Amino acid sequence: MALRIEDYALIGDTHSAALVGRNGSIDWLCWPRFDSGACFAALLGTPEHGCWRIAPADPAASVTRRYRDGTLILETTFRTGDGEVVLTDCMPPRDGGPVLLRQISGRRGRVAMELDLALRFDYGRNVPWVTRLPEANGIRAISGPDMVVLHSPVPLKGEDLRTRARFEVAEGQTLVFELIYSPSHLPLPAATAAPETLLAHTEASWRGWSDRVQAAGPWTEAVRRSVITLKGLTYRPTGGIVAAPTAALPEEIGGVRNWDYRYCWLRDATLTLLALLQAGYTEDAVAWRDWLLRATKGSPSQIQIMYGIGGERRLMEWEANWLPGYEGSHPVRIGNAAHDQLQLDVFGELMDALHQGHLRGLPNSDDAWQLQKALLEHLATVWQEPDEGMWEVRDGRRCFTYSKVMAWAALDRAVHGIESFGLSGPLDRWRALRAEIHADVCRHGYDASIGSFVGSYGSRELDASLLLLPAVGFLPAEDPRILGTITAVERDLLQDGLVRRYRPEKAQDGLPGSEGVFLACSFWLADAYALTGRKDKARALFERLLDLRNDVGLLSEEYDPRARRMLGNFPQAFSHVGLVNTAYALARSGGQSKPVRSGTGDGSEPR
Repeated sequence: MALRIEDYALIGDTHSAALVGRNGSIDWLCWPRFDSGACFAALLGTPEHGCWRIAPADPAASVTRRYRDGTLILETTFRTGDGEVVLTDCMPPRDGGPVLLRQISGRRGRVAMELDLALRFDYGRNVPWVTRLPEANGIRAISGPDMVVLHSPVPLKGEDLRTRARFEVAEGQTLVFELIYSPSHLPLPAATAAPETLLAHTEASWRGWSDRVQAAGPWTEAVRRSVITLKGLTYRPTGGIVAAPTAALPEEIGGVRNWDYRYCWLRDATLTLLALLQAGYTEDAVAWRDWLLRATKGSPSQIQIMYGIGGERRLMEWEANWLPGYEGSHPVRIGNAAHDQLQLDVFGELMDALHQGHLRGLPNSDDAWQLQKALLEHLATVWQEPDEGMWEVRDGRRCFTYSKVMAWAALDRAVHGIESFGLSGPLDRWRALRAEIHADVCRHGYDASIGSFVGSYGSRELDASLLLLPAVGFLPAEDPRILGTITAVERDLLQDGLVRRYRPEKAQDGLPGSEGVFLACSFWLADAYALTGRKDKARALFERLLDLRNDVGLLSEEYDPRARRMLGNFPQAFSHVGLVNTAYALARSGGQSKPVRSGTGDGSEPR
């Protein structure tokens, strides 16, 4: 059975990523891209579905681990009664094909080690044909279009459709294992001439990038680890950032909310852009912005809520029914049917991201503005329609309040662009439509009897997305309706001081079961506290969220306060984006902040 989610760590090369367990087992790896079929899928099944374990033969060995400072190079230290070894794992930057390095270094004594490799392509379904390399140690595994080669410093043996080895590592000794992916029609990839040099190059590359992070007061190191994680979730060829490198990790252990997150959501656009810009990574922000523009180009009526890492649009959802799922959480979903949903908030998220980039000096183009104008003209015809909302419900469309607010935000950013940057457009018409949407939300999205905005028109149920209303500038933070909404969220959506998306007994996704608290929403509450001047509460909640990170500083999508364990796909970009933005908001003003997303920022629409 797979480890607890928090017992994994991420390594990656900005093309794909792997999860390495505290036990020295790599249980998830998709090659050659984030969205490729997994060749290690034990995370969603058993070791027979693919893994690669290197660890002491002594099952009682103690374990500690850390990342090398400023890098995505993982060091796992094993201590036994006979000695101590360090396992160093990394995926070097790609100059050629994908490579995974595993280095064993003896620190003390002499430690008996075991290697167990089970390569299984297509999410654990296909057992490859394995042959020995013609020279030295090593194997080649081929399954259809895929080939993986292992170069080993120790003898290997085949056993029960797996590759195994037993060896010892003495003090001062270093052994390097190299796993290389290649399309099967290409020549056999050679081993790296000097793997130690490649490891040093990987460290220098990460340090050169992460050392540029902008200070965030006492939380600078937490921000650095989060932006390194975001970099590790970036697909370098296009600039797209996946929501997570995993698929089908459950929002409830044994439940059915098991989604594939290896795609790029427009929902994350603005907050991701702001996190990168505040941390000082303008080039990465430009790459993300350019991915957004390329992915969304086309007919405005066909805009999607998410796209593939290259901008792909068909992300068909299917079930890998040969996998039992993480701790029995079934079905295992690959692909994501939500790509075909209508979510009106994405218009606002895209317009806001482009606007915030413009405000912060990113180069703009007439072509980008023409696309935005076309999207706004389409939005003007559909903004009144019900949609599936940012939480991607699957039981029918509604008029979600946040969706309408972000339709307002789309018009607001366009108006601000004309007024502040001299862009061309139908200013009077967009001003009038902006005012109409604002009035509509205040009339239908606010319930005076409970003193709060509500999740959808005609409902009395709350939705954590309402915490974003002051952040986007819809109303000032001190407006009684905003203060009432924050109070209502505290009353109805808090569990052990953390925020649920909505009440589980009033599930909005049409699926049975429950879920954990949503970490990004908890960061939004900390932001709301800061915006309303409650700096002590903001800081206390933020510090609480920092304590939920695992031992190497990673966050999942959700958390179970009762079981005290992580839930959902991991590591989750949106959680780390929330951490970065909240850290800068608190550091910038000693705990009290101003909205960083708003266009007009004054909530000046008719009420």
